[in-house]
Amino acid sequence: MAKRAVDNSDLERWRATPSLVVLRALAEHAKQDTSFVPIAAESTTRWHATVAGRDYELLLTGPKFFDTRAQKGGGGAVDLAMHLFSLDFKGAVSRLRSTL
Repeated sequence: MAKRAVDNSDLERWRATPSLVVLRALAEHAKQDTSFVPIAAESTTRWHATVAGRDYELLLTGPKFFDTRAQKGGGGAVDLAMHLFSLDFKGAVSRLRSTL
C-alpha cells in the first residue's frame, strides 16, 4: 500500500492543536500536577504521562511542549508524537492519522 502525501491542511491543524489534546490522545495515562505554579506563561501546565511504557514530565503551553527530564521541547502534534514515540516524521504522521 502506497503512503499518501501529507496534506498542508493536516499539518496546519496539527501545528495548532493544543499539546494537551495530543498528549491525551497518545498517552496511556496522563495526570496534571495541580501543585505546579508556572513561572513564565500563566497558561503553562505540568503533566505526568506514560506513553509506550515510558514516563514523562511535560510542561504544556498551547501547542508547545517541554520534556523536563530530557530537556527537549517543540511545538505541534508532529513534534510531540516524534518525541514521545522516538519516531521520524513519517511515523509520527501515521500515528497522528490513526489517533487524531
